[in-house]
Amino acid sequence: MSDNERQSERPLSEETVADLRGRLERAVARACPRWFAAQRDDIVQNALVKLVRRLDQQEGGRNSGFSPMYLMKAAHGAAVDEIRRWCRGGKATLALDEEVLERRSSAEAGPERSSVSREIGRAIQHCLEKLVGSRQLAVTVYLQGSTAPEVSRRLGWTLGKTEKLVYRGLSDLRHCLREKGVEP
Repeated sequence: MSDNERQSERPLSEETVADLRGRLERAVARACPRWFAAQRDDIVQNALVKLVRRLDQQEGGRNSGFSPMYLMKAAHGAAVDEIRRWCRGGKATLALDEEVLERRSSAEAGPERSSVSREIGRAIQHCLEKLVGSRQLAVTVYLQGSTAPEVSRRLGWTLGKTEKLVYRGLSDLRHCLREKGVEP
């Protein structure tokens, strides 16, 4: 039996897996949207399982020599997979960070402006919750600062579909906000 065959029969060392996990956690932190941060551990775990399987299938070596670009692609793919799984599972609603919903006011703005900002944020959250699943997801990612092409790329949809979902979702959102008395 050759050294390579013996090496490939040995399980991965804990150090190798720990190193790979650390590198993957950093990649997932960059690839995962903030609004989906609560699922980062799941994304890391799913990507880690795939990468360890990949290492098990590799012949002739036991290193975690995945390039940073490869890890970034793996992290991005795992994040997109988790978002899709989340959407198909009919999870409740996307929880937007309060800092996204509220416009950060300066320290001089005072409590009244902060209170109004919180009310507007709650109205936006409530109206987003009323949107149909795919519109809700597209509009939420868009409101997080992504362009339509970025939303399309992140969610794996065509650009046309994404643009329609964002346009119609924003229209529904404006209509709901108007009904609540919130207008620009």
